[in-house]
Amino acid sequence: MSVIPMFPLGSVLLPGERLPLHIFEPRYQALVHDCLEQDDPSFGVVLIARGHEAGGGDVRHDVATTAHIIGHEAIGDGRYLLECVGGERIRIDAWLPDDPYPLADVRPWLDEDVESVIADTEFDTTWSKVEDLYDLVGRLESTDEVVTPGFPDFLSLPISAAEKIWSLAALIPMGQSDRLDILSAPNARARKTALDDAIENVTAVVQFRLQP
Repeated sequence: MSVIPMFPLGSVLLPGERLPLHIFEPRYQALVHDCLEQDDPSFGVVLIARGHEAGGGDVRHDVATTAHIIGHEAIGDGRYLLECVGGERIRIDAWLPDDPYPLADVRPWLDEDVESVIADTEFDTTWSKVEDLYDLVGRLESTDEVVTPGFPDFLSLPISAAEKIWSLAALIPMGQSDRLDILSAPNARARKTALDDAIENVTAVVQFRLQP
């Protein structure tokens, strides 16, 4: 276990996902300043269960993801623009006082049943659901004038099943509850089930919005 800086957000960060941040609150300015003095500048990102990102006093979940700072720019008045990427999952064992910024005692959260293998053919149904979803999303974009993500390229996804699930999850415009379910799944197979469920949830929402 180790104590690390934490950044509570209103969104879930998935492993391998990019995360741009504009740092303006004084407590997080101090967090970034301290992180940048480390060889591997990183902190934990955790979803807020209740409350708001700014000001403190929020209630947080107990599963999080490390965010590694891969680019930063100081833009004056102590503010930063950060480019981060999600790393490994972590479990929060205890929250410490937010002094001078949120801190938590955490441990790595490795997958159970790491030897379980997911065949590429098992993604055929998942990818078919993704294609159907993005077809609906395209129709919604033309009727509601909403901005939606571009259709993902399956061939550009990572080769390994575990990384493929994370990458697909990051491409689906799902809610934070579904993203948390995927992050909290105990192993890759359970994570794929959670991903399939999330795709069906989003599809149902888009279908509802398309009703006349």
